[in-house]
Amino acid sequence: MSNELKTLLTADSIDLSALAAHLDGLEPTARVAAVRTITGAEQQKIWGATEGQGATLADLVPEGTDAAFEVINYGKNSLPVFTHFEKRMCRVEGEPDKLYGYNEGQTRPFVGPGYFVAHDFPERGEVGIDYRMVPPNDAKLPDGWPKIKPNEKGVQMFVYKGMVDYMRRVSQTVTIGRAYKGGEKDLGHTFLLCRH
Repeated sequence: MSNELKTLLTADSIDLSALAAHLDGLEPTARVAAVRTITGAEQQKIWGATEGQGATLADLVPEGTDAAFEVINYGKNSLPVFTHFEKRMCRVEGEPDKLYGYNEGQTRPFVGPGYFVAHDFPERGEVGIDYRMVPPNDAKLPDGWPKIKPNEKGVQMFVYKGMVDYMRRVSQTVTIGRAYKGGEKDLGHTFLLCRH
């Protein structure tokens, strides 16, 4: 972690505009590396600082991106293990109000891909990554994506069943999420995503 980033994150209150400018000023690879140095406690502070700044679908996959074109959001979560992961997403043909996606990382062979549909939650003013929904079996997805599996069966139900991650905007390419069960019960876990 750079001294500048450390200073921004250890301040009593986070200057979100300064944090956004710092992150957006980094080269893409350096930005991913910086995001992946941010601890769970620091993520909690960022989550609080971003209240009222709901992310949009365009923060995760830019508008104008072709349907079924993969966009990777590199992640760092607040859990004690397996903290690095990716949320791979794509636009949906003919449906600009949703994204399809799944989770890629070390845990996928054990807990499955954790497919989801991202869409707006107007009552919160935030986008949600909704694991209660998965793409239909005939969905047009990027080449190489794993087989679609429901989140209510097998081992992955213990991770993804009933979960929604609500997303807030940190910078032009960085968002922060927080996990809720049933869309309402706050699990207290956060994660950062860096679109690359």
